[in-house]
Amino acid sequence: MTATPFRQREEPLVFLYRLKQGMGPEYDRAHRAVWPEIIALLDEAGFYDYRIWRRGDLVVSSLRTRWGYDHAARISAASAIQTKWTASMSHVFDEIVDAGGEPLWLDLVFEHRT
Repeated sequence: MTATPFRQREEPLVFLYRLKQGMGPEYDRAHRAVWPEIIALLDEAGFYDYRIWRRGDLVVSSLRTRWGYDHAARISAASAIQTKWTASMSHVFDEIVDAGGEPLWLDLVFEHRT
């Protein structure tokens, strides 16, 4: 199965991270105390529905954006506070992007809506 190219993805966008073994509790602690500057950046970039779940060393995130992911990603990538947050969390991650630097997007394989 080939991953769906990003530009063809519909929101919500869903992706995963793999944490280093045993780092789940530290990841949770950091996210219970997300810096106010990061929350402000998420708002500025247009993220309006961003959710994170964790089971063991696997993290699944879902997000929706107001003006598209490309816009939100550009704003975030240009932010010094995002760089600082990412650096502060880097020790907990085992895998966060693929070989091409893209998030580990999940492909929708089933949907039931009424």
